[in-house]
Amino acid sequence: MIISKRASSISPSMTLAISAKEKQMKAAGIDVIGFGAGEPDFDTPQPIKEAGIAAINSGFTKYTASSGIPELKKAVSEKFKRDNKLDYAPSQILISCGAKHSLFNALFVLCDEGEEVIIPSPYWVSYEEQVKMAGAAPVIINETREENDFKLTGELFRQAITNKTKALLLNSPCNPTGSVYEREELEELAGIAVEKGIYIISDEVYEYIIYDGKRHLSLASLNPQIKDLTITINAVSKAYSMTGWRIGYAAGPKEIIDAMDNVQSHSTSNPASMAQKAALAALTGPQECIGFMVAAFDKRRRYIVERLNKIKGFSCRTPAGAFYAFPNVSGAFGLRFNGKTIEDSFSLTEFLLDQARVAVVPGDAFGAPGYLRLSYATSDENIEKGLDRIEEAVAGLE
Repeated sequence: MIISKRASSISPSMTLAISAKEKQMKAAGIDVIGFGAGEPDFDTPQPIKEAGIAAINSGFTKYTASSGIPELKKAVSEKFKRDNKLDYAPSQILISCGAKHSLFNALFVLCDEGEEVIIPSPYWVSYEEQVKMAGAAPVIINETREENDFKLTGELFRQAITNKTKALLLNSPCNPTGSVYEREELEELAGIAVEKGIYIISDEVYEYIIYDGKRHLSLASLNPQIKDLTITINAVSKAYSMTGWRIGYAAGPKEIIDAMDNVQSHSTSNPASMAQKAALAALTGPQECIGFMVAAFDKRRRYIVERLNKIKGFSCRTPAGAFYAFPNVSGAFGLRFNGKTIEDSFSLTEFLLDQARVAVVPGDAFGAPGYLRLSYATSDENIEKGLDRIEEAVAGLE
């Protein structure tokens, strides 16, 4: 066998696969509306772009320290103090090539072969695969309930813990459900983690994209005990529409951050130098762009949920954060079109792409059969047109 067992066990990203197929169809001249992309449709704010350009023009194009430039680490440290009531020294911060890279580094240094990482379902597609890449075993909690916004409870957390449990992966606001954990919910999970000595990798990349007056709370800010067990992951990708710039960051106990830096130094070295300067401008410059985007997302959120709840066989809860709708579509299963039965979210996704020319992601990709994920990080016009197509196509099912 040429390919390693570890590589062979990894499944490709379904969200990226859907996006690729959508782009192929568009390149072939087919009018496709895409709800698959997990990135803001807004341009990177001009001052941030100018900072990146200025870095290039000034010759700031060489290697930096693998952990990131000091001024960016300082800016991240100040951001944590300002927004999250967290005190991390720059030496406790690692700048990486996106939040996904930060997550991989954290899992790689925490996990040994045979250890387990708990992942509540529904979950972002890369969590399970990254745990396997790190040599650990993903333990998926499938018992979260829609009526509880799919949140992990203390009871479910305790039930999943074994003598092999090393860490919990927690995401709030959550991709794909949009759920946001409240203080008392985080305190319960944190108390169990401290009691059992379990690390928590807290993915907070959607922290600013939150609605209805809710406030994001960083898990590590609850008390010093849980802070010592938490690796906080974030990025400039979503808040500043900088997905392609690939700058994420992690903060946590110095011993863990140093080990992550060591791994990064032998894998990617530093994140792109000019992108670090752009990220510095994002964190230290005007923040109005965030409010502008969130207001636009909020308007789209309300519209898409209202429309989805009018489609035959669909029901959709209103997400509290991020920019995804996650409708339950099991009511459409068993319906038929041209002699073919809609059996699951995969066949419904295929039907919508072929018949409605709309690209969505099946919930199975997130460990949630019976659901679809629709990103509303696209234009109002596309959302309206896409939902018109979905409604018309599903109305034709018998």
